[in-house]
Amino acid sequence: MLLTVLPFPPAFALTTPEEPGLERDFRADLDVPYVPTKQETVEAMLKLAGVGPKDVVYDLGCGDGRIVVTAAKRFGARGVGVDIDPARIAEARENAKQAGVASRATFVLGDLFNADIRQATVVMLYLLPSVNQKLKPRLLAELAPGTRVVSHDFDMGADWPPQKTIHLGRDTIYLWTVPERRTAN
Repeated sequence: MLLTVLPFPPAFALTTPEEPGLERDFRADLDVPYVPTKQETVEAMLKLAGVGPKDVVYDLGCGDGRIVVTAAKRFGARGVGVDIDPARIAEARENAKQAGVASRATFVLGDLFNADIRQATVVMLYLLPSVNQKLKPRLLAELAPGTRVVSHDFDMGADWPPQKTIHLGRDTIYLWTVPERRTAN
């Protein structure tokens, strides 16, 4: 396999041809580049998880907050977005305010690996496979059984196959439910 390293600066943005104005922000200091999820995919992710007014939706690596904002505005849920980039958190807060859901949408500046996720009933991810793998033990250990986990484009590996997979254009969406914990006999 041949790997080509391109001489991009530490941060740059690309506009995707599928959705003009949808920018991707690649920064060398982040585990995952900022690549916004198309609104159609956001809504499909929330529908796949069966999000409703009783849910608390966590978006780990929330970017501009569109998943949390949509969960609050269209599905009546409360939401928490976590991102390590202060500019994205500020943007997410402003987006929630503009959408009229700031009282149901909280955005936390922090590392998704250290975030307290125990209150989540649904967790949304658009991370890289290696990051999903690193996060998986925490999801299984800290989330309550029955919590739904949805990932855009990347699965959790062969040892935790998704319950459901849907394809939406070029996007793939995976759904898992945190299982009951096994007790030692």
